[in-house]
Amino acid sequence: MSIVTLLPFIVLIGAMFLMTRSAKKKQQAAAQMRDEMQPGTGVRTIGGMYATVKEIGDETVLLEVAPGVHAVYAKNAIGAVLPDAEYNRIVHGDEEDSETETVVPDDASSLTETAEVTKDAEAVEAEDAQPKADLTKKADAAEAGTEGQKDGKTDGETDAK
Repeated sequence: MSIVTLLPFIVLIGAMFLMTRSAKKKQQAAAQMRDEMQPGTGVRTIGGMYATVKEIGDETVLLEVAPGVHAVYAKNAIGAVLPDAEYNRIVHGDEEDSETETVVPDDASSLTETAEVTKDAEAVEAEDAQPKADLTKKADAAEAGTEGQKDGKTDGETDAK
């Protein structure tokens, strides 16, 4: 046998080795994360539920889903152990106090000067004073009126009772 015929088999075995190696690393990292769980930490389950760890057993974890509501989960069902800041941001809606965040006002009035505001208000009042344009066709309105008189019915009326 030559090396050329063995090369595809060698490549296949090498690829399988690399795939199993990366899968083992992921499993070890997940196991280490689950071992680092402590009562009081926030977690996300593989189903997407956020809860607080109350007790840790050998194979199970007691989670507090809501105040006074507890559920028992397998340790393997814990998808991620979250830092306190991230858990509070997601679950309780706490905002992080950051000095670099831009403050956006609720309305644009504080962004403009008072002279510009009065000019805009005068322009709006002038537009309101002008009559509105009639966008309907005169021929269609007259035709609809005669059509309704032909059979004695208007749009939407039927003979059914």
